[in-house]
Amino acid sequence: MSGVNADHPNAHASRRRGPALSPDTRRRLRLLLPAVLVVLAAVLHVGALRVGSWASSPYPVTQTPAWRPGSPVAPFDRVDTPAAGRILPSPVELRRGETLGTALERLGATPQEVRSLAEAMAATGEDLDPRRLRPDYGYVAWFDDDLGLAAFEIALDGKGRARFSREGDRWSSNWRPYLRSLERRTLIGELDGSLEGSIRDAGGDPVLAYRMADVLQWDLDFNRDLQPHDRFEVVYDAVYLEGEYHNVGTIHALAYENGGRRLEAYRWGPEGEEGYYDGEGRPLQKLFLRSPLPYSRVTSRFSLRRFHPVLKRYRPHYGVDYGAPVGTPVRVTANGVVRFAGWDNGGGNMVKVSHPNDYLTAYLHLSRFAKGVRPGRRVRQGEVIGYVGATGLATAPHLDYRVQHRGGWIYPLTIKSVPADPIPEADLAAFLASRDRLLADLGTLPVPAEGGEAAGLLVAASGAESSRISAH
Repeated sequence: MSGVNADHPNAHASRRRGPALSPDTRRRLRLLLPAVLVVLAAVLHVGALRVGSWASSPYPVTQTPAWRPGSPVAPFDRVDTPAAGRILPSPVELRRGETLGTALERLGATPQEVRSLAEAMAATGEDLDPRRLRPDYGYVAWFDDDLGLAAFEIALDGKGRARFSREGDRWSSNWRPYLRSLERRTLIGELDGSLEGSIRDAGGDPVLAYRMADVLQWDLDFNRDLQPHDRFEVVYDAVYLEGEYHNVGTIHALAYENGGRRLEAYRWGPEGEEGYYDGEGRPLQKLFLRSPLPYSRVTSRFSLRRFHPVLKRYRPHYGVDYGAPVGTPVRVTANGVVRFAGWDNGGGNMVKVSHPNDYLTAYLHLSRFAKGVRPGRRVRQGEVIGYVGATGLATAPHLDYRVQHRGGWIYPLTIKSVPADPIPEADLAAFLASRDRLLADLGTLPVPAEGGEAAGLLVAASGAESSRISAH
């Protein structure tokens, strides 16, 4: 057999060496090796310094706890209690479907510690039910050297913070409400695109758009009535917590020019019974809201002959369709009594409510019903009775809103609402004086600085990211 002699000493060596490196590759490796050694030495040196720093420090080197933006007040960094020496902070995250108790137990707290903390929280009288705390609150737990729960702090958005410290077998609690102050402001602007964007351009908080919609909800449909170059003037309170801007407070006066008409609203009334009235003292509240969804879009109108997108044939459509994301709250448009809440075949999950003067409203294709909505229950105008969905014969999430009067379906957008009783004659002079002061405020109160409230705001209003109030 020809070939290499298997007994030759170099035969096995050639098999082990494999392919030889080229001269260029060997030269690059010789140049690269010193640099690799220098970097490795630097890493080892820094690591040694960190270990030495940790060993010589009286406090453990721990990651700074993440703090949610619900509170303008920073969490305390270290807690000293008689039962603890060094305290290790740990941010607490409530996961989906999780309670505070299970979250603390996941971090190492014992069931007994959780129970005693829950009792201390209930004793504060601040409605701190551990079973009903929200994930967006700020939570930090402190554990001692033995990994026992030593302290706990919770920041309630817009309210204050509660601190609990373990003292032997009991817990001490401290509740500190945030220092709250109000600044009355005025904002003047013109509609250019969305109402939120126009308010932001004027220096205000975009949340003000939704407060304005609440005030004018009986006279202006913010889904379809807004027009480019509408003008608005607002007198409102800016809410500050611990000296930092927090949110929009009460609207005291509002003027909105829309398509040649001027709508005015002035807040007036005894404390706890305030309402909004026009310039002549007539209440804005009426029998029906203009829309069951404050912020959405009309996707289909009332028609006696409409092509059904699912059945593929022409048939009457006795309602108005409002396109909105699944889960958008649906408001009942007038005071009344729930007559039906259940499954209605093509209508899917549906609620029917009867109202005074032989009116009935229906809300179709809901994803689910609001808690407690059932036949026989009384509901008040604006109360949430369900949530937008796509149940029944529906191709996309929307609300089919229908109105019946004396047994016949009518076009909901043509309802002429009857207002409530006006201000009594004996109180009218006081109202007019209050109105005139608010009108004067429109020209004298401070305006938000450029960028103003809009700068750095976390706008977390439900629905604000999924739908916009726009001019059509």
